[in-house]
Amino acid sequence: MPGTTFAELTPQSAPAASRRIMEATRQRLGFLPSAMARLAISPHTLEAFTRMSAAFEATSLDVLARETVILTVATRNGCHLCVAMHTRKLRALEADEELITALREARPLPDERLEAVRVFTAEVLDRAGGVSAGSLDAFVAHGYTPEQALEVVLGIGAYTLSTLANRLTGAPVDAELEPYA
Repeated sequence: MPGTTFAELTPQSAPAASRRIMEATRQRLGFLPSAMARLAISPHTLEAFTRMSAAFEATSLDVLARETVILTVATRNGCHLCVAMHTRKLRALEADEELITALREARPLPDERLEAVRVFTAEVLDRAGGVSAGSLDAFVAHGYTPEQALEVVLGIGAYTLSTLANRLTGAPVDAELEPYA
């Protein structure tokens, strides 16, 4: 982590342009994650992540496919905070424990369709988007569409922003997320 410390801002101490997003996040989650409190120093970055993640949530990918993309990015980028946050979400969704464990350990998933998402996401990341035709065909063969391939890219973008910012700012795992870390 860099020598510069990123302060955890409050809605009162944050730039005015960050306050609305911080309050909305606190309302939605029941607490203000340290990651958001540190990201708030840059209203543009905070807004970009919020908009991108909302756009990703609105895609045609089902919730477990979206969480597969997110946890694939989070584990690859070593963001323990994102792993904890999205483990919490998967448990709230009552996802299978075997699926959660496999996602957290970056190993093959027990669900063939979600495994196709994980493999495709990893290849998009590893090849900077230059996936082979066979890889895209394999993704589509599991019932996904070319539109959804681009939605995977959207998720990668949103959560690459989040994971890199969390690591740069040194955001710790919040007490509310400790049971999921």
